[in-house]
Amino acid sequence: MKLCPAISFICFCLLGACGLAQETAIVKENKPGPTRMTPELLWKLGRLGETAVSADGNQIVYSVQRFDLAMDKGKSSLYLNDVKSKTHSKIIADWDSISSVQWAKTPSGERVFFVGMSGSTTDSAEKKEDQPEEFPQAWSLNPANGDTLQLTNIKDGIANLKVSPTGTHIAFTMDIKLDQEVKDVYPDLPKADARIIDGLMYRHWNAWHDFKYSHLHIAKLNDDGTAGEPVDLMKGVKADCPVPPFGGAEQFAWSPDGLEIAYTLKDVPKWAESTNSDVFVVQISDPTRVLNVSEGMPGYDNNPVYSPDGKYLAFHSMERPGFEADRNRIMIRNRQAGQTRDLTAGLDQTAHDAKWTPDSKSMVFSSEYQGTNQLFKADLDSSGVRQVSEGRFDWSLVDILPDGTTALATKMDMLRPNELAIVNLTDSTSRVVTHINDDDYANLELPIIEERWVDATDGQKIHCWVIHPPEFDATAERQWPLLTYCQGGPQGQVGQWFSYRWNFHLMAAQGYVVVAPNRRGLPGFGREWNDQISGDWGGQAMKDLLSATDSMIREPYIDDKCVAAIGASYGGYTVYWMMGNHNHRFCTMIAHCGVFNLESMYGSTEELFFVNWDLGGPYWSAEELQNEYDQFSPHRFVGKWDTPLLVIHGEKDFRVPVNQGMEAFTAAQVSGIPSRFLYYPNEGHWVMKPQNGVLWHRVFFDWLDRYCKPDSNHPES
Repeated sequence: MKLCPAISFICFCLLGACGLAQETAIVKENKPGPTRMTPELLWKLGRLGETAVSADGNQIVYSVQRFDLAMDKGKSSLYLNDVKSKTHSKIIADWDSISSVQWAKTPSGERVFFVGMSGSTTDSAEKKEDQPEEFPQAWSLNPANGDTLQLTNIKDGIANLKVSPTGTHIAFTMDIKLDQEVKDVYPDLPKADARIIDGLMYRHWNAWHDFKYSHLHIAKLNDDGTAGEPVDLMKGVKADCPVPPFGGAEQFAWSPDGLEIAYTLKDVPKWAESTNSDVFVVQISDPTRVLNVSEGMPGYDNNPVYSPDGKYLAFHSMERPGFEADRNRIMIRNRQAGQTRDLTAGLDQTAHDAKWTPDSKSMVFSSEYQGTNQLFKADLDSSGVRQVSEGRFDWSLVDILPDGTTALATKMDMLRPNELAIVNLTDSTSRVVTHINDDDYANLELPIIEERWVDATDGQKIHCWVIHPPEFDATAERQWPLLTYCQGGPQGQVGQWFSYRWNFHLMAAQGYVVVAPNRRGLPGFGREWNDQISGDWGGQAMKDLLSATDSMIREPYIDDKCVAAIGASYGGYTVYWMMGNHNHRFCTMIAHCGVFNLESMYGSTEELFFVNWDLGGPYWSAEELQNEYDQFSPHRFVGKWDTPLLVIHGEKDFRVPVNQGMEAFTAAQVSGIPSRFLYYPNEGHWVMKPQNGVLWHRVFFDWLDRYCKPDSNHPES
């Protein structure tokens, strides 16, 4: 597959139906006028959750979460979709949470299983003070009559449910306390408010270590359908399955005969400095019989999945230790021979969400490709890989349908969030089967999306998405403000995703043109392109972003006095770097949870393998490395700052700790730079609460409108 530097354009338009003159007149009179995306509408949209397909492929069950802005919380409902009749019905309404949705055959017939919390106690107006707190439990549902049955009643709840293929057992995770708190060591000091810390990983991502570990359990289903006593398959192990912070139920799997489970575990001495997770196999009849099937593979190994015929165990694997964004391979292990091979050898792409076809002869997976996510198919008997989806979308594989020729996948683009679609794996045609947000989009004016390639300073081509306001007309005698979006990661493709914070649809709806470059260091354009960010944070990637910005500024419809740089995480680092190195290109900048000082970042972040790989290790380890820290750390260039800056940061962000935002804001204030700090005491790297999310966008656009609209006077803050 070769990169094509052609420029292509696509316009997404809403088409109305035509009718008789009288009917048209009535429609014009009663139909509401066109609307634009707003922060409030963004949080009103239904969000597709977990999905599962029945054994015959005729029914799909899926969850949808909707948020109540006034209540500042979300509720989830479960829907049943009939594939043939194309009808759907709500089978569970307004629970606090629904996850781990799946179909399974049981002695009583096929059932829908899930982990849920109904909220019936937390929402009750008559709730008593001594009423116990509700926690997520395992449930089953009879799709024929809607009856639900609670399977577990475990004190602190469960997560990550999977039913055995035999329908006789369930597997799930629950937290087990294995470490001592201060009150356990010194019981005579029950009010002592402190931690005694002897090693790293005392906090991770957005939470402090709670002295517990997530362990994989199994339980036999009783004759009445409820679960029996759980059995810990990881007894005494001070490690977590799934691996935090992002692992889920995809990190373990039942064998087809229901006799063993393959699971993911990261059990290493220096957890903070390693990416060495492994795939283990355990016999459910004897949890002491454990085999490490990825032994000797030092990178991330995870997400095991058995072939339907039971001959193979596949799992994802990264080759290079310490690199969290290495190329993700699909490894195939012959269970009888004990031999493992790379199904994706020679593929210059990374693989995700691999699933077996029913005949056990192929695997389908998703992969970033030139600014989109596509589905690909790899056959076991050949080295060829072919693309089986198409279009300007981000596809994500849910499952292969029983016919083996079609797949259920999620489909999104920059204009609309995820919907479910059935994809034909032979001719790449697709059909959307859910319509979660059709009503909200019926009268919505949509932005215009352009794909373009820009010349880099080293002769390469940079792929960019350009998003224009709905009313955009390149020939009109007016100019628009420009936002240069700086992607985080640092390795995370700018694809056709629909974000609920960095939402390009919303930005364009507010009257901004957005350029989103796939600069150096992003997947989807080959391994070499992806790797070039590591050890070069302030180098070619910055030049790529400025090249893309300059390409847009040369367009006559862009106001070159109204250009802003925005970004989060590594994108926030980019903003802080640009503050001292942009050569007057930008009129204002916004950094969310950005890295400001590389030295203090190293000393306060939690997963040290990340900074060890991307920054080269601790700054004190060598004079040469110290020089690189000095060369690339944004705080070294504060003396050149002259641009208004909005800083946003959450207290519970432990990957990029809050001191980074505080240091940047202090530097701006002391330097007399117009600046503002939006601080969230109870948010982490992301903003998760509805009202906090709406506030984020209000402050974000208020700041941009002050400094980056053509009619703004660039007031002092």
